[in-house]
Amino acid sequence: MFLSFFTTETQRHRERLFSRIGFLCVSVSLWLMVVFLSGCAKEPPTYREQSFVFGTMVEVTISGAEEARAKELAGKVLADFDYLHRTLHAWEAGALSRMNAVYAQSPAQAAIAPGLIPIIHDATRLSEMSGGLFNPAIGKLVKLWGFHGDEFAAQLPDPKEIEALVKANPRMTDIVIEGVQSYSKNPAAQLDLGGYAKGYALDLAADYLRSQGVQGALINIGGNIMAVGSRGGKPWRVGVQHPRQAGAIAALDLRDGEAIGTSGDYQRYFMLDGKRYCHLIDPRTGYPVQGVQAVTVVIPRQKNAGTLSDVASKPLFIAGVKGWRAAAQSMGVDSAMLIDERGEVYLTAAMKKRLEFQEKGLVLHEMP
Repeated sequence: MFLSFFTTETQRHRERLFSRIGFLCVSVSLWLMVVFLSGCAKEPPTYREQSFVFGTMVEVTISGAEEARAKELAGKVLADFDYLHRTLHAWEAGALSRMNAVYAQSPAQAAIAPGLIPIIHDATRLSEMSGGLFNPAIGKLVKLWGFHGDEFAAQLPDPKEIEALVKANPRMTDIVIEGVQSYSKNPAAQLDLGGYAKGYALDLAADYLRSQGVQGALINIGGNIMAVGSRGGKPWRVGVQHPRQAGAIAALDLRDGEAIGTSGDYQRYFMLDGKRYCHLIDPRTGYPVQGVQAVTVVIPRQKNAGTLSDVASKPLFIAGVKGWRAAAQSMGVDSAMLIDERGEVYLTAAMKKRLEFQEKGLVLHEMP
């Protein structure tokens, strides 16, 4: 399999069973940030398998392969997704939560799982690239707002606690790795890789499927999507979820190796006194971002395109209407779109060329 965290075949079997059970228990009302759109033309044989992983719906679609082979490959990908989810979970028992317990006792240190080392290094690099707007070290703030759980209570944290955590200024550079030992220079740092793990999983899955000779696949982790090859010689057609309505606000063709990622305020949030509080928290203020409904980015084929598609949408979302374009440039993103609180659309010229809007009358603001 493709993970650096290896499991036995028996463990994989149990994980696969858990994925199936978890999916059956999920309400059919769940919907993805980005939805797959089928065409009307005759299509090659396609196999799809779904599960509930990373706190969202996941779908692996394989085109052009025999059903038995496609089923085997999709099952292995989903089983390893579930294992990766458990390993990187921010608050349930796993390798990351164990390290967070160590970091909270700064300057205590402990041996770190080898698979976490490149992830933390890469997340630190991307955090620095974003100017700190993408900051997985603010796990304590995310927890304080009640988003470390499956249900969110409609209540505000103590402003003094928010202020104290912002003042403590936890950053990815607080995490130190020396050989196989790791510690934190700041006890306020707690890692939450929820904005990284899905994209990382996309890259691993795409590499694995390519290594197995798959010519066409679409990997969808709650709206973070990556294309492998094509669908019968044609690009994969996907839709960008409308942040306030069922269905897609726009559609586009996703080419081989490209990845698309969306961050929105409509999946993990609570309402209080008519105001929406989402899980995307500005590390500069300690409060959930206001004024933005969704951000979508498209990343061309490159090394770690999936990871970048997951990460890059976060600093754009946090930067908001005034700063999203500069944030996109700092992350090296050419194709990006932001939808503000009024439903108005801001997008780059490169993104506008890719999109086919499904809704008429939208207010568009194009930027170079």
